[in-house]
Amino acid sequence: MNKKVFVSGCYDLLHSGHVEFFKQAASYGDLYVGIGSDATILDYKHHKTVYSEQERLFMVKSIRYVKDAYINAGHGVMDFIPTLDIVHPDILVVNADGSNEEKRMLCQERGIEYIVLDRIPHDGLTARSSTELKKVESQLPTRLDLAGTWIDQPYVSCYAPGWAITISLEPTFEIRERCGLSTSTRNVIKKIWPYQLPVNMDPEMLARMVFCVENHPEKEDGIISGAQDAIGICVPGLCRHYYDSHFWPSAIETCQDEQILLWLEQHLVMIPMDPRPQGCNVLTGKDITRTKVQNLAAAADRCWTAIKSRNLLAFAQAYRDSFEAQTAMFPAMIQGNVESFIEHFSSDPLVMAWKMPGAGGGGYLALVVSDTDTFLQSHPEAIQLTIRRAGM
Repeated sequence: MNKKVFVSGCYDLLHSGHVEFFKQAASYGDLYVGIGSDATILDYKHHKTVYSEQERLFMVKSIRYVKDAYINAGHGVMDFIPTLDIVHPDILVVNADGSNEEKRMLCQERGIEYIVLDRIPHDGLTARSSTELKKVESQLPTRLDLAGTWIDQPYVSCYAPGWAITISLEPTFEIRERCGLSTSTRNVIKKIWPYQLPVNMDPEMLARMVFCVENHPEKEDGIISGAQDAIGICVPGLCRHYYDSHFWPSAIETCQDEQILLWLEQHLVMIPMDPRPQGCNVLTGKDITRTKVQNLAAAADRCWTAIKSRNLLAFAQAYRDSFEAQTAMFPAMIQGNVESFIEHFSSDPLVMAWKMPGAGGGGYLALVVSDTDTFLQSHPEAIQLTIRRAGM
């Protein structure tokens, strides 16, 4: 009679590494698999599953190396204990990175042999892990603000109302933390929808939900994140939102015109810089006045008009004017080596305007260039941008 072998895991993004693990574990006897429940994964890993527990059970049971599989009824990292009472295995097999002393002691108490396997891919295949796949497969967009940044804060718009202009970007590049691309808001979204935004929900309502989740009443730092981040991420295409002394805009306008979106892609690139330093406070030295906020709002108005008419010279001028209005109010947006980057790229004849995304302090330099393709040929470090279209 074959020995009973038991393994346990989430198996949410089932991949070749899992199958090879099952194959190796099954070489010791008949293989039984415990699968983390949807509730356990949400509680333990703080995100929803891609596939429901019943889908995962079906997929795992369908693998030829598996004798049978169960949804674990326990909780946390040891959620498989109730399943052990059903299977009564002779052997517990774990991957090296899933081994711990608690599992080893449990096996010792129950007289179960404890075997630890190294992660070895099947011959000719690439090593896989769920963690790496999640990094690659996350399709959550980010946003780039084009003009009017800071107007979404009531302590700015109380001096004068105005528009913020954003574009939603496809994640075609590594989206680094603390770099002005609203990663804090994006990380909030990951906790709700880890891999992609819902496709059947109104984008504005989606943005409202994200804003409310991010700015819950018991938020530790008490700082309200601007609504432009949630809107810029959730609303596809080109978008502008109007702020007048409130956290949520009183009007939202979108543009999905394909010719305009293509035109923007032909004239926008980003240059990676060092991330915003830990402890950096871009509010240091702020100087907000009615005139400065009016300048910010006027630049955003001209920027929108220039984009809609595809007037490159006017767009570049308004883009720069918006950034200068921002830094006049928040001079700490420019820190570290930011000035040297601006000095270097502003001297390039292809570069027409520049700004820093978000609150600044580091991260990226977002440039308006005369032609993206030409600029990318001479600047391989530059990032080409893809605007997220409606329905994507």
